[in-house]
Amino acid sequence: MTILGERIRTLRRRSEMTQGELAKRLEISQSAVGMYEQGRREPPYNLLIKISKLFDVKLDWLLSDGTEQESRELDEMFEDFFKAMRQKRGLKFHGELLSVDEIESIIKGIKLGAELAIKQNI
Repeated sequence: MTILGERIRTLRRRSEMTQGELAKRLEISQSAVGMYEQGRREPPYNLLIKISKLFDVKLDWLLSDGTEQESRELDEMFEDFFKAMRQKRGLKFHGELLSVDEIESIIKGIKLGAELAIKQNI
């Protein structure tokens, strides 16, 4: 069983759901849930997002081998960093002054890069 499969099973059991109930909530077959839990198939990205929203867990925790606490700590570190970037006046990149929109674009890029890096390490 994969870490992802273990986490899906753990979340389902914590919520006292059967595989059939989870399948219905995710609009997939019960056998697909079983295969995901056993690590015989990997859910597509859009389904991973549904799972993370359904169980109110971060996508990076679902996909990583760290603990939920470590994931929260990383989220907090990112948010502190992004907050500092937003508050900093005169922020430059390669000697060029950044606009508010450019700073927000960089923040979005960092978030996307982190999600992709985690996804590729499955």
